[in-house]
Amino acid sequence: MAKSKKTKNVKETKKLAARKTRRGWWFWLSNGLSVFIWMILLGGGVLGYFALGLPNVDEVVASTRRQPILTVRDAQGGDIVRVGALYGEAISVSDLPPALPAAVMAIEDRRFYSHFGIDPRGFARAMLANIRAGSVVQGGSTITQQVAKNLFLTPERTISRKIREALLAVWLEQKFTKEQILTLYLNRVYLGSGTYGAEAAAQTYFGRSARDVSVYQAAMIAGLMKAPSRYNPKTDIDSARARTAVVLQAMVDAGYLTSAQSEAAKSGGQVSVSKVVSGRGRYFADWVLATLDGLIGPIEDDLVVHTTLDPDVQSSSERRLLSALSGDAVKRGAEQGAIIVLSPDGAVRALVGGRDYQVSQFNRAVQAQRQPGSAFKPFVYLSGLEAGLKPTDIMKDAPVNINGWRPQNFSGTYEGDVSLEDALARSINTVAVRVAHQAGPSAIADTARRVGISTPLSPDLGLALGTSEVSLIELTAAYAPFSNGGIAIVPYGILDVVTNDGRVLYQRQGGGLGRAADPEHVGMMNRMLSKTMMSGTGKGAKLNRPSAGKTGTSQDFRDAWFVGYTSDYVAGVWVGNDAGKGMKGITGGGLPARIWRDVMLEAHRGAPVTALSGWVPPKPVDSFTRFWRNLTGG
Repeated sequence: MAKSKKTKNVKETKKLAARKTRRGWWFWLSNGLSVFIWMILLGGGVLGYFALGLPNVDEVVASTRRQPILTVRDAQGGDIVRVGALYGEAISVSDLPPALPAAVMAIEDRRFYSHFGIDPRGFARAMLANIRAGSVVQGGSTITQQVAKNLFLTPERTISRKIREALLAVWLEQKFTKEQILTLYLNRVYLGSGTYGAEAAAQTYFGRSARDVSVYQAAMIAGLMKAPSRYNPKTDIDSARARTAVVLQAMVDAGYLTSAQSEAAKSGGQVSVSKVVSGRGRYFADWVLATLDGLIGPIEDDLVVHTTLDPDVQSSSERRLLSALSGDAVKRGAEQGAIIVLSPDGAVRALVGGRDYQVSQFNRAVQAQRQPGSAFKPFVYLSGLEAGLKPTDIMKDAPVNINGWRPQNFSGTYEGDVSLEDALARSINTVAVRVAHQAGPSAIADTARRVGISTPLSPDLGLALGTSEVSLIELTAAYAPFSNGGIAIVPYGILDVVTNDGRVLYQRQGGGLGRAADPEHVGMMNRMLSKTMMSGTGKGAKLNRPSAGKTGTSQDFRDAWFVGYTSDYVAGVWVGNDAGKGMKGITGGGLPARIWRDVMLEAHRGAPVTALSGWVPPKPVDSFTRFWRNLTGG
């Protein structure tokens, strides 16, 4: 009986334990299921929250625009500069050689055709490699994720951005085919040197379309994707080649190439890479682009700007200035300079704004305002001619005192009676002041405005000595009426602006400021300014053809100028320092005159010799004729 009771208790205990076990499993199962459901809901809520902030893929793809490319070309059709991100023609993967997409997938996303936008295996592999290395050595992003980031998201490194990137990657995989995604990537990825997309990179680095790249070139393009600056073949060809070797090995590992094919690609891998573009014409390009918006309004399309720049004259001017500002010029404190060369109608043929554009982009030919000194005197003498004076009129070179102002000559001496043409040729200050006093400061300021000086001038006798500041470009342009017969001009650099499909947005239709001087007075000025170069302060600039010009030196040798012209060109040269520090005895008749002569000699190479407007210099007299005239008084 007792045994039976004991057995019964054991059975009941076992049943109770079983019931408790069942209740325990049910408890954990039901609670675990609840937690799982809550996790799904919470995770779904988080994903939903981030999904709400995602852009509309269709709208973004349709509205994605790039910065317009502005190509500035010289008068011979050569490129001076391209401004803006360079996007090549959109090319489908199917139109590319198989090696290019293969190289990209081998090094960037080997499982591209296997994943759904996110590659868990690749992510885990990258994480493990980073943990082992103790730093980030691999990225786990797929090509689809990179498309999502490049097209729709900012480059910020945050958890929320990575979540949106992953969601967009899955979304893109549903919206597009693999080929379309790879095409998007290859046409939008940044590849260094301002290029976006394989086509722009192939054109920039190899001078050919991406359709025609070799296996080695394809591998080099793919290698850029990791670090476009570090592996840029233009700036570091050795690093680019080392990276290309890594890509070729990855292509072997992925089965896209055999070892023999990889070695063959390397053996033919001495690719020709275009060099980094020099600074030729960059000051000019900056000046041109600054005026573009005023001609055509907001820029929305890729544009080609055809300009007046003569590449030969420009290159010569840059070389001459750089050469002149070395050696002795450095010892004498001349650190900077500028040159501008115009056609008589105002077309800018060369513009150099400083000795080195890479070091300083400040354009001294256009932006700097300096005292021109005696280079301003031609406008004083033109005003005198308009007031009735003649080149042969005599004035006294003697001390001047006008209300306590006592201007002196550069030489510190006086020569007594002197003709106006000799006074201008020898840059005698006292005579210039007397001419200015007779013509009147207001008349001189008016004359300067007529010939193209736009900077406000102080209407006082200081104008006679060039104390009002001007820019090199406007001072040079103001000499153009002496070259072209009296017509004031506006310097211009743009001939036309067209879109890539040939639509003309702007075309120059002539223009200028009209007649600024009487042809008779122009002839007289040409006579006077020619003498400056034959026997005056400008002898250092003398050419082998009719020419005229004027030197200028400001106080304490802070600025030295030479501005002159022929019937073909008008050119101006300035030498000085940015901070206005004085030089050691450099005058306009020295270094600037020599630079001007060298630039003009090259500019006129092969050009026919023509007379200046309104005046033909007398033919040289032989020694017998001179003797006979002296003997007979004839």
